[in-house]
Amino acid sequence: MADKEKQENLEEKQEVENTKDMVPKQDYEELDDRYKRILAEFENFKKRSSKEREGLYNSILSDVVEVILPVVDNLENAAKVETADEEYKKGVELVLKQLKDVLASKGVEEIKAIGETFDPEVHEAVSSIQDENLGEKEIAQEYRKGYKIGSRVIRHSMVVVAN
Repeated sequence: MADKEKQENLEEKQEVENTKDMVPKQDYEELDDRYKRILAEFENFKKRSSKEREGLYNSILSDVVEVILPVVDNLENAAKVETADEEYKKGVELVLKQLKDVLASKGVEEIKAIGETFDPEVHEAVSSIQDENLGEKEIAQEYRKGYKIGSRVIRHSMVVVAN
């Protein structure tokens, strides 16, 4: 009987030790799972805040560019005017070029209009004409240039559409 009791005690001790081993392993797995979830949440947070920051930057840049565009329009009109003072005209053209270069460096680009097919996403039709030489919904004239940053339109092009 003593051997039988010793055997039972030994089995109980092994069971208790196995249970002890299992508890830390279970705790480890729970902590590991929590760690992985928190890490994934943090990565998602970083991506989301980066996207929000980029969106905010583009929104502010669009607002600033939108108020500068009339200045660009006026400089373009001034560069088109005939003048006897060629140096003055060169100065206006240089300032216009410099301003357009600054806008281009920030990702602002002109929307192509004349000769393109009318796209209501980027063009605003102010009138239409009949012209046999132009295709259907082809843009014949541009009253005001449009601009965009990436795929976001800052200002639509004002155009005349043929046919």
